[in-house]
Amino acid sequence: MTWLAVAKKDFRDAVQSRALWALVGVFVVLSVVSTYAYVEVPEMFGSPAGATVGGLIFFTVGLTGLFVPLAAIVVCYKSLAGERELGSVKLLLSLPTDRLNVFVGKVVGRAAVLAFGLGVGLVVGLGFGSAMLGDLEFLPMLVFVLVTLAFAGVYAAIVVGLSATTGSTSRATTLALGFFVVFELLWDVVPMAVLYVVEGFTFPAEIPDWVFLITQLSPSSAYFSTVVALLPDLAGAVGADPAQAGAGVEVTPAEADPFYVSPEVGIVVLALWLLVPFAVGYYRFAAADL
Repeated sequence: MTWLAVAKKDFRDAVQSRALWALVGVFVVLSVVSTYAYVEVPEMFGSPAGATVGGLIFFTVGLTGLFVPLAAIVVCYKSLAGERELGSVKLLLSLPTDRLNVFVGKVVGRAAVLAFGLGVGLVVGLGFGSAMLGDLEFLPMLVFVLVTLAFAGVYAAIVVGLSATTGSTSRATTLALGFFVVFELLWDVVPMAVLYVVEGFTFPAEIPDWVFLITQLSPSSAYFSTVVALLPDLAGAVGADPAQAGAGVEVTPAEADPFYVSPEVGIVVLALWLLVPFAVGYYRFAAADL
């Protein structure tokens, strides 16, 4: 049984359950409502000059940066921990397959479920926004959708990797929620806390460049920076700044010399968030006593 067969089975199971359709419904509604609100009252959402397609894209980045982690937790936290808790993983491994195929299939299958739900919601929301604005910028929208689907794949790898480290669904839930709280809710204060300690429990007059790199270690900040790096013209037009995605640190790529103070660093960080949880999760799953 190959990883592709495991992934297809996982996706079919999701299609037959209510989880996938609930995910699609929630994101379609959220996407349409938020798009309508942005187009009708752009001043409230950071576009005082009026609503534009670029402004809509970066406004939606903020929503998906929060929605994707939460959706990934709901869809992925039981992927392997649940199978181990029920004992069904032993039945799965009794087929002609191995743990690597099972792990890869779970990551790909859950990523496909997330990507399907997000893809439908984004297409409906952006199409609705384009119709209201009377403007269609196909290439930037396509880039944004592809980066968002890649972000969903990264989060699927993170949560499935966490699920692979334990045979308890309650522990998997705790790990996934802990990751979300630390890296998505509290990460804004981490760079400043590190700076405070490094500088001898005081804040310097100027923020060092390396603080920007720490802000980018949050997956959603790296996702925001990746969109800025790939759509620099739109980001410049709407004033999207990667420094605003983290701790609000006054370090901007244009003013800094080091190579790591640039939006492109977000692409590298996202790649690491894909590879490291994947490697750690598989290592723990391969070594687990099932």
